[in-house]
Amino acid sequence: MIDLSTQYLGLTLKNPLVVSASPLGQHIDNIRRMEDAGASAVVLQSLFEEQLTLESRELDRFLSEGTESFAEALSYFPDMNDYRLGPEGYLQHIQQAKAAVGIPIIASLNGVSAGGWTKYAKDMEEAGADALELNIYYVATHPDLTGSDVEQMYIDLVSQVKATVRIPVAVKLGPYFTSVAYLAQKLDAARADALVLFNRFYQPDFDLENLEVVPNLTLSTPYELLLRLHWVAILYGHIRADLAITGGVHSAHDVLKAMMAGAKVAMMTSVLLKEGIDHLKTIHADLLNWMEEHEYDSIRQMQGSLSQQKVAEPAAFVRANYMKVLSSYAVRTPPR
Repeated sequence: MIDLSTQYLGLTLKNPLVVSASPLGQHIDNIRRMEDAGASAVVLQSLFEEQLTLESRELDRFLSEGTESFAEALSYFPDMNDYRLGPEGYLQHIQQAKAAVGIPIIASLNGVSAGGWTKYAKDMEEAGADALELNIYYVATHPDLTGSDVEQMYIDLVSQVKATVRIPVAVKLGPYFTSVAYLAQKLDAARADALVLFNRFYQPDFDLENLEVVPNLTLSTPYELLLRLHWVAILYGHIRADLAITGGVHSAHDVLKAMMAGAKVAMMTSVLLKEGIDHLKTIHADLLNWMEEHEYDSIRQMQGSLSQQKVAEPAAFVRANYMKVLSSYAVRTPPR
């Protein structure tokens, strides 16, 4: 019998297939379908800081930096009242999800400042969440804000939340840091229980006809997995915190690569939005078939087997790979 179980955030999961935060988690029926299709845990859609502390001075400082000359900039933020779940509704949603399924429910907070995070982190714990994912979505655009300032903001947020709750806390990061490894080490020291690599920053587009900046959402592709594999493989074994991959996981092969890089779980949303929740059954079956064909007894057996620590040529993860790829590409001369 092949053992697909894995340990993540101190939780024993039946397999590494976790549904990441998305609109799919807004409906209890969908969460039930996720469990039935094979998901081992579900990260609920995020509760946004703007829903908690829109009027707080601290948040206003972050939102208004650089907007003095362009007052209309603040109007780009949506009306938080339009979001389906407000703070109280979100807590009820956690309770309902916990009552509906047997798999772990991970709450999600999305924001940039301390604000009401610590209070609502505690409320989410009391509502029954098995763990909490902090989605720190901040793009540093002010020229006076240094990289170390941004990193310290992340570290302080994690420290404050960890001091407030007893449940495990995961931190979802973007890839845009001068030293991902340094920040990972500091967040590990701040007692983050897991790092989720990487957040996807959605870039707005330009509408040339109306001369407007418009929201733009593009679902992930398997190509995006490569950056995640790269950093998880580098960090594996160097920090205590668990590692999770999110972004670009679309197939059983993607899940297997994530495990071999050193991840404890592989999170997915885009493929489920494209193919439907029941696509989890296909991924689950393909995962078992591949492991049987290649004589793997368990997921734990493969975790970290292709990390930087385990491969014969660890330089392949860094500059040597860059040089090899560029030098190996041959320009083909078109036939005459």
